[in-house]
Amino acid sequence: MGLAPILVSEHAVAWLDRAARAGWGQAPSLLKRYCTHFWRTTVVMHDIQTNVLPVNAHHPDPASIERAAALLRHGELVVFPTETVYGLGADVLQTAAVERIFTAKGRPFSDPLIVHIASEDTLAMLTSSIPPQVRQLADAFWPGPLTLILPARVPGLITAGLETIAVRMPRHPVALALIRALGSPIAAPSANRFMHVSPTTAQHALADLAGRVPLILDSGPCTVGVESTILDLCADVPTILRPGGISLEALRTIVPDVQPPHRRSTTSSNEAPDEKAQKAPGQLLIHYAPAVPTYLFEGAAHAMRTSMLAEVRKRQQQGKHVGVLIADEDLATFQETGAFIYTLGGAPEQIAAHLFAGLRTLEEAGVQVILCRSFGEQGLGLAVRDRLLKAAGGKVVYV
Repeated sequence: MGLAPILVSEHAVAWLDRAARAGWGQAPSLLKRYCTHFWRTTVVMHDIQTNVLPVNAHHPDPASIERAAALLRHGELVVFPTETVYGLGADVLQTAAVERIFTAKGRPFSDPLIVHIASEDTLAMLTSSIPPQVRQLADAFWPGPLTLILPARVPGLITAGLETIAVRMPRHPVALALIRALGSPIAAPSANRFMHVSPTTAQHALADLAGRVPLILDSGPCTVGVESTILDLCADVPTILRPGGISLEALRTIVPDVQPPHRRSTTSSNEAPDEKAQKAPGQLLIHYAPAVPTYLFEGAAHAMRTSMLAEVRKRQQQGKHVGVLIADEDLATFQETGAFIYTLGGAPEQIAAHLFAGLRTLEEAGVQVILCRSFGEQGLGLAVRDRLLKAAGGKVVYV
């Protein structure tokens, strides 16, 4: 794939000088020091008072945005809404602040972060070159739930030491206002404990991160409900690394040769996170997972319902409290079973938007097992299947 050269402005040079002074050049040694056994280390957090601040999703109050931006300037973490899920943000130029993201989440340094920007001009500050498809994709899908893997200007903590960087421009007005007020890109994974179910409300983020962050901006539920699609433009052929809010079909209208994500084996169980640096977030088999055994059923709709119903009865005979995650069309099959039912809706957009809230609701209800069904792989169905597969840790029942 050809790479287009970049002309870097004086402003970009000054920005990169700030980055060097902030310690980006030392990041590979930091990674070597901290990455290898990070998840085996217990990290004790200081008890921080966490404030939840309501912010209008469409017309954010400038004073509230400035309050959050001031915390970021001082190296603190802030939880903020995006259209996909709530993010845990830090100023990308402050190495110590970026490190706090990993500590607050219990996230290994081998798992890179997505950098959130508010202007395409910022790409010249982050990347060493811009692949030719970027402008077309940005015109079509930015702002929006699409993350692009690009050549990194300076590898560091946010890139897991790799020479590629993940960048996106969120669509949410609060996220864009916060980035602009800060005057710097924001590094932000999902605002939850590592490997737990992603947060689509401020309350979800608070449940996971209370005492670990000073401020959560609450703008109500996220509209997309699954993370951004991650598209690797540094591969020989553009390839989806994580399906998300922009479908494969939509991407192919702009870049026809986009490849779907690699279909990995579902035989692994509770394996430790791979110590090898990941090119993008969301690559582990066990991810987005409730603290309850979860099983994904796949097949024709009628066959899935029949098999799930039999499993509900079997588990109940064993004295288990069973939860089911289903679509509206499945409700009649399960409503007299005594199982705890969470319906996601009917349209693909509804199913995606309610997915993580459904998993969290079932977990909080105290069920002892969660049974969920697949919704196909067309459109948003591919992203929904990816999240359910990882929530189940690869435990799939084919019917």
